[in-house]
Amino acid sequence: MDLNLSGKVALVVASSKGLGKAMARQLAMEGCDVMMTSRDAEQLEAARQELLPVAEGRVECHICDITRPEDIKVLVEATRNRLGSIDILINNSGGPAGGGFEKMDDAAWQTAFELTLLNYIRMIREVLPDLKKKGGRIINVTSSSIKQPIPGLILSNVYRMGILGLGKSLAEELAPFNIRVNTVAPGRVATDRLAYLDQLKADQRGISREEIAAETVQTIPLKRYGDPEEFAKVVTFLASDASSYVTGSAIMIDGGMVKGF
Repeated sequence: MDLNLSGKVALVVASSKGLGKAMARQLAMEGCDVMMTSRDAEQLEAARQELLPVAEGRVECHICDITRPEDIKVLVEATRNRLGSIDILINNSGGPAGGGFEKMDDAAWQTAFELTLLNYIRMIREVLPDLKKKGGRIINVTSSSIKQPIPGLILSNVYRMGILGLGKSLAEELAPFNIRVNTVAPGRVATDRLAYLDQLKADQRGISREEIAAETVQTIPLKRYGDPEEFAKVVTFLASDASSYVTGSAIMIDGGMVKGF
């Protein structure tokens, strides 16, 4: 299947590690010119160097703190200057702090809002002029909590639902410009974020992280954690012409873990 991604320009947010790096890698392998971004300059350049040998397109990187609107503006302009007009935006971010409702003060809620939801809004706003010229793709990465709240992750549960509403609303609003907007929701995919969440549970229960993982995989029909590359392949499909009639969708990539429809 020809995904028709060669020469497309993709901006992949928070892409120095984990799901972000996997998505950037898969898009680059399919011929996209990819802009990677992160707050950590050393880690970001190391990730870019890792992608270069397998990339069929150009791979650039730019430091950006996605909670700072001025950084987002500079990032988008740098992408245009170095790679050209943007065709694909992959919104991604690290998850907010774990914990229950009573642990979270106003500052925690505000920080999580800026990290998890507001930066997606700002990023779309900046990229939209490019996408409206010739059509494009917006893919918003969320969490399985959009279908089934995760205990102890109140901040993520609330703001990830906001991303779902944003994507569904924009899919209709931007369809006349041939811009498709979809949401992807990873379940238990083996990343640093998952290791953090497993350790959080382990500390609360006084057992090892390995024991938590062993228990968790028993709740997943495929009986394992996902690989970031498996997640990235679904995202790449949504970014491609092969998914030309898919918009406004929320797609679970969770090995069947979430039991709801």
